[in-house]
Amino acid sequence: MKIFPFLKSLSRTVHEEQSEHDQQYETGIDSSGPSGPCTSISLTVWKKSLVISCKGFTVIDSNGDLVYRVDNYVGHPQEVTLMDGSGKSVLTMRRNKKFSLVDSWFVYEGEGGDYCTARRTTRAASKSWPEFCVRKNMNLLNANPNILAHVYREASGSHKRRAYVIEGSYTHRSCKVLDECSRNVVAEIKRKEANVGGVSYGVEVFDLIVHPGFDPGFAMALVILLDQMF
Repeated sequence: MKIFPFLKSLSRTVHEEQSEHDQQYETGIDSSGPSGPCTSISLTVWKKSLVISCKGFTVIDSNGDLVYRVDNYVGHPQEVTLMDGSGKSVLTMRRNKKFSLVDSWFVYEGEGGDYCTARRTTRAASKSWPEFCVRKNMNLLNANPNILAHVYREASGSHKRRAYVIEGSYTHRSCKVLDECSRNVVAEIKRKEANVGGVSYGVEVFDLIVHPGFDPGFAMALVILLDQMF
């Protein structure tokens, strides 16, 4: 799906930067993480919905194609759905109400997460178990202030293991997602420095760089959750 000239002009900047990122990150990421493309990709994220009267995100690739969108984004929602360009649900994020002192979210595939409805059977409910839990870092005594959030890989039980850590400053659009074990950078959020018509992009338009082996959809889900947390 092609979209209007303003976003297509943004995509040209992304395309020019992409080759540079590919040269810097030629090695693959741990295959145990979400699967992704063989080369780094650059996406332009615009904190605006293309649907009138809705708030959300619009994400385009280097060709100017709409690849992800969020439209149901008002205030502090209990659930946010990430869709592809055609409107199909990719990931569902649900706020975890059990940890009232810590902003924490579950990430489900597709339209998962509504397993509490009476229509679902026990078997169907097991398929909606969250893939990941993303928890805001609490800046307690001796805590690393550079860490924004921890990402845990969920299992069908009480056991969970830490998978990724997010460091930097979302406010300044300068963040890195790192593999917890290898410390490899799997995704980055960066300010878009170029200008269009002499007007700066500001913080509403920024770049999301996704390195080999990491799922771009999950990377965008982390952007959405950082926006909620910070």
